[in-house]
Amino acid sequence: MTQRAQNCQTMTELRQLIDELDAELIARFSDRWACIERAAELKKQEGLPARIDNRVEEVAHNVNRLAQRAGLDANFYEDLWRQLMERAIAYEKGKLGEPDK
Repeated sequence: MTQRAQNCQTMTELRQLIDELDAELIARFSDRWACIERAAELKKQEGLPARIDNRVEEVAHNVNRLAQRAGLDANFYEDLWRQLMERAIAYEKGKLGEPDK
């Protein structure tokens, strides 16, 4: 358990912390999405496809490793990230004019 969670003495305090963490997560996801938008631009300039399988696997492996290190359910977070990556790839395909298969 993190120190922030441990410091909560009531459910009200804990719920407030959860809400703060959710806001932080959404801010980080927004930053990540900005990177996806930029990736689409750079891939177009560089003639790269939306899906680069070795990069997908590299990211999935990294997330799995990070989740394990944090004591989390690594398979769950890898699955979650694979969903995020599939959405990003679909977005990039649209920006690159690639057919959706």
